[in-house]
Amino acid sequence: MLTQSATAAVWLLVFATPVCLYVAWSDLKAMRIPNLAVLALLAIYAVVGFFTLPLEEWGWSWLHLLVVLVIGFVLSLTGSFGPGDAKFAAAMAPFVALGDLRLFLVLLCAVSIAALVVHRAMRAIPAIRRAAPDWASWQRREFPFGIALAPALIFYLVLASIYGR
Repeated sequence: MLTQSATAAVWLLVFATPVCLYVAWSDLKAMRIPNLAVLALLAIYAVVGFFTLPLEEWGWSWLHLLVVLVIGFVLSLTGSFGPGDAKFAAAMAPFVALGDLRLFLVLLCAVSIAALVVHRAMRAIPAIRRAAPDWASWQRREFPFGIALAPALIFYLVLASIYGR
């Protein structure tokens, strides 16, 4: 059983999924995660989380954002992580219950590996590259990590919706 509230997870999933899908698409197409998407995800958590989570849990979860933002900033400075990825990961952080952190990190690792393999395989297929010729991620050496972050949050919220407390 996950520690995230199942009811809260359902509502967060409903509102966060479109933003996550947009982030994945944007990162594939332009190798960029728009600040507006990051702010939209934060606004969703601020409003939906406030009404669906216990107030104390909702309040403390904002600390997750700060911790991930600092870690992401440091990783971004070292070149290991894009600044958009760091901001989006920080915006995702409050959605993950602290008791579920280990599960979420395993999930993120699995989704990251799958996303990397699928992305590299798809860009090697000429027919797929011709279907989306203007996608920057086909040309760039860097990996569009938004295609791992966004589905990881969706999968986590789906699991929390089913197995949450």
